[in-house]
Amino acid sequence: MQHKSFEGMQCPIARSLERVGEWWSMLILRDAFHGLTRFDQFQQSLQIAPNMLTRRLNALVESGLLERRPYCERPRRYEYVLTERGRDFRPVLWSLLAWGNRHFAPEGASVVVVDSETGAVADPVLVDRNSGRLLSEPAFRSAAGPAADAYVKRRYAAAKPNS
Repeated sequence: MQHKSFEGMQCPIARSLERVGEWWSMLILRDAFHGLTRFDQFQQSLQIAPNMLTRRLNALVESGLLERRPYCERPRRYEYVLTERGRDFRPVLWSLLAWGNRHFAPEGASVVVVDSETGAVADPVLVDRNSGRLLSEPAFRSAAGPAADAYVKRRYAAAKPNS
């Protein structure tokens, strides 16, 4: 089944989902952050069909999140390495991890983010890089940006903040 493409939408969430919204993609990225680079490593970790893994790896390479590098000439084999764009996805995964632990782990956290030096468990949150303030309502909200088209400007002008 072919999904609708979000490529032409101005919404940055939709454009991001175009690249990583398929669940296998996020799990591949998760495993790449754990040091996996080779097709067989991803396949073993995820228990994913080879054709699906091939499609998802190709899509992540095309989106610039992974880079394909040859590591063997005969037979030709590739490893998949995170790019800068891919590495920038780590805080998104950590946010999903924290959200999942908070709302969907009644047995408790099976994976946590920890301080590399102290081992103390961290609580990932989003903060404004400029002010250092926690990004939460009502202090912050989404708004139309400078490149917004008329539709996006109207949508955000009419939006009511959640209470």
